[in-house]
Amino acid sequence: MLKVFDIFFVSFHSLLIVFNLFGWIFPGARKWNLVTLLLTGLSWFGLGLIYGIGYCPLTDWHFNILEKLGHNDLPLSYMSYLVNRLLKLHTDPQLIDTLTMVLFVLALAASVIFNIRDRWRKAR
Repeated sequence: MLKVFDIFFVSFHSLLIVFNLFGWIFPGARKWNLVTLLLTGLSWFGLGLIYGIGYCPLTDWHFNILEKLGHNDLPLSYMSYLVNRLLKLHTDPQLIDTLTMVLFVLALAASVIFNIRDRWRKAR
């Protein structure tokens, strides 16, 4: 059963990341994209004040499952884990963290801009 949860988390978490990065492109998804980006930021920086900056409950739950499956050499970041697991690339974790933050900020900026533009157009 733990293997099923592992596959679920890899799938769900990966889809959420893709949606966070690109959901602003689709007009019907923009509001939800902004919501998921804000929740991600709240987790990273709000819950991060308690659990450590960058904290994500999905990562925490998934890593707990992976540890029960015998994986003890997990990286600190989920993105490093995904790059390693899905792409079979072993890269500098600092580079992955920096790229993650840059892409998050760009996606958030795009989402905010397009949501404001959509509201402005609707109001006219």
